[in-house]
Amino acid sequence: MSGLLRQCRRRSVPRWLGFNREMYHPYFRGKQFELITIREMAPLLAKSNFVPIIEPVREALKGLERTLTEICKVDGKAIVIVNPFHGDHAEDGVSISALLKGGFLDKGGITAGILLQNDMGTNDALACYEAHKDHHPTFIHAGFTEAKALAEVLGEALSDTNHVFFEKHCHKLYRKHFKGAAKRVLLRDGFQRRRNADHPPIELFSDLHVTYEEEDMDGFGDFLIVGDDYVEGGGPAYAVAIHLTFIDPDKDEVMYIYHFVSTTKDTPTDPAGKFAQALSKLIQQLDGGTSHLFYSSAIKEFRDLHEKGHFPGLGYVKKLSMNHHIETLADFLA
Repeated sequence: MSGLLRQCRRRSVPRWLGFNREMYHPYFRGKQFELITIREMAPLLAKSNFVPIIEPVREALKGLERTLTEICKVDGKAIVIVNPFHGDHAEDGVSISALLKGGFLDKGGITAGILLQNDMGTNDALACYEAHKDHHPTFIHAGFTEAKALAEVLGEALSDTNHVFFEKHCHKLYRKHFKGAAKRVLLRDGFQRRRNADHPPIELFSDLHVTYEEEDMDGFGDFLIVGDDYVEGGGPAYAVAIHLTFIDPDKDEVMYIYHFVSTTKDTPTDPAGKFAQALSKLIQQLDGGTSHLFYSSAIKEFRDLHEKGHFPGLGYVKKLSMNHHIETLADFLA
């Protein structure tokens, strides 16, 4: 099998050298506004050598196709999971595989991701890898329990494979089995999911962007300001929150996250009014001059929304926060 498979920063680093490495891998579940974020950020993602990982969760794939097309237009890269765990393709990813084969087989930047869950064995993993070898698959470890067996079967071919690890499922001894792989990336969920009303004003998000090399990894990733917990649809917004990340130069360049939460939290009505309350808190923090928030295009748009008194919808607000997160890391790693 090994022969067959063979077919198949930190600031101490010079800024120009770090920028040319594919360090950051944001993980997206392919809902509407997640895909819009990728399309809007495609030029910056490509310029920064960021590689989004996309787990398609909607039956209709037109949005995904448009997103991958935009990535290809700017010579960017993306990993598309062909066997999703969540959403409409959880039982069958055939249509995703068909999309990649039919429209992106000759696009070297679009590669396949094999999601390794706890219900898969080594043979399942290898069969899926072999079926998608023309798209240079990446193994994405998310609950898989046969790390040692998979590494042993890969043998010498291990050095030609790429691996992404969900930190909560993959301890250091698990990851050690894949030492010597072409690339190893660690995903950490920095977003603490709770009711919007229960968020503190500020909390730690992650330090992985400055410590991933100490974890013996070649890159890092996260789930942006959405988190790893998959929720099909949101309920009524008793509280509205704007989540914005920032890097604190006074605290070893660790990333923190602001939660600007509406004052009104006890009724499901008037989301526009609650957004205005949360937005006022954001603007007050910005105007204080010590927020450490990178002045991204998203921040500029938040200011414009405040000046106009406009509520664009909660999905749009989430998109702006995701855009800001990407812009913040692009600026830091540039």
